[in-house]
Amino acid sequence: MLRKLFIISSIAMIVYMDGRSQSITGRPLSLQECVQTAIENNLDVKQSDLSMERAGVTMRQSKANLLPNIGGEINHTLNQGRSIDLSTNSYVNQQQTSGSYSLSGNVTLFNGLRLLNTLKSSQYAYEASKMELQTSKDQLMLNVILAYLQILSSTDLLQQAQKQVDVTQKQVERLEVMNQEGAIKPSDLSDMKGQLADNKVTIINSQNNLDAARLALSQLMNVQYNRELQVERLRADQVEMNYTTLPDSIFSIALQQLAIIKAADLRTKSAEKAVQAARGSLFPSVGLGAGFYTPYSSTARDSSNRKIEYYDQLSNNYRTYVGVGISIPIFNNLRYRNQIALAKIDLKSASYTAQTKQIQLKQNIEQDHFNMTAAKNRYQALLEQVAAYTESFRAAEARFNAGATTSIDYLIAKNNLDRANVNLIIARYDYILRTKILDYYQGKPLW
Repeated sequence: MLRKLFIISSIAMIVYMDGRSQSITGRPLSLQECVQTAIENNLDVKQSDLSMERAGVTMRQSKANLLPNIGGEINHTLNQGRSIDLSTNSYVNQQQTSGSYSLSGNVTLFNGLRLLNTLKSSQYAYEASKMELQTSKDQLMLNVILAYLQILSSTDLLQQAQKQVDVTQKQVERLEVMNQEGAIKPSDLSDMKGQLADNKVTIINSQNNLDAARLALSQLMNVQYNRELQVERLRADQVEMNYTTLPDSIFSIALQQLAIIKAADLRTKSAEKAVQAARGSLFPSVGLGAGFYTPYSSTARDSSNRKIEYYDQLSNNYRTYVGVGISIPIFNNLRYRNQIALAKIDLKSASYTAQTKQIQLKQNIEQDHFNMTAAKNRYQALLEQVAAYTESFRAAEARFNAGATTSIDYLIAKNNLDRANVNLIIARYDYILRTKILDYYQGKPLW
């Protein structure tokens, strides 16, 4: 029965994984689906999630440290020879059975607020770990967006290369007919065939680049590579072609939005509370304790030398206690002082890290905004260039078809247009990537 159940479970798992693989590769994926799949499957993100859970356990333990500590103890002993009779607290030299039962508890009333500050420190650390988990997701998301746009860019470049081949192929076919009729120079045909071969090499390179982009995205999503993987095109409303937000405004928003900045600030606050907790070790500690204890002895006798029964001993011999104790640190090899010094160093380190994160963020925003502006200007210039080269190629093609110019002039005009179209595609996706990064800084939706 177990063997059949195992086989059925294995088949179900295989079917599930195969169906999941088909759902990932059987239709174009949206950017949101790619990001969600990558986050679900990424082991680094899962490690960050475990770190967050570990910080949560530490925080819960810090809370539990404020509760009383209660414990019980039960002892039963079979004694041979000389031992102490628990009922009379005197020595006896005979076999006896003894037992004791106790319940005690203690609670810290004051210890320089060390427990409270430790709790606050662990709470900040837990919140910081949440933000660090989000940072891990954000970094993965940016990598997925880059790979996603690379697929779109490579797809457009491949289509452009295929168009180049189609145009050149038609010219080759036309020139072959004319060459058979002796209407052109043979060099015109050979030049065009060389151009066709060059265009075919471009297709191969473009296809390789597209496959590499698909592989990169598959690896980021941690799914099996499929050469037919497709992604959805970006809609026009998903691309802001007139980005007007200034770097200072983006930076101000990012300080409030980005998880990496929040995590650094929370780590600093956690370190501040850790310093206060370390200082609490220098103060006296006040504790309250209470307990209950009762013994039993098989040799216990009353005044008439009759054996005292078990339950009578438990009820007659019990005692309770309650007390307050103070522990005063006087000298402990400077251990507490050095713990405070180390906590202060950790605080400075956390503060420097937070400042560094803000400086890096500001510099990255300025650099990305500069790159976005440059990509936009380049894209707009290339639009004009493509329009101009399109007209030049149209005229050159008409003259070449009419036999009014050489193949060299035709190929120069064609290559100029092809190169401009390729540069335009690259510039467009470069601009889109820069705007997506700036949107990320501001916490805007990326899909």
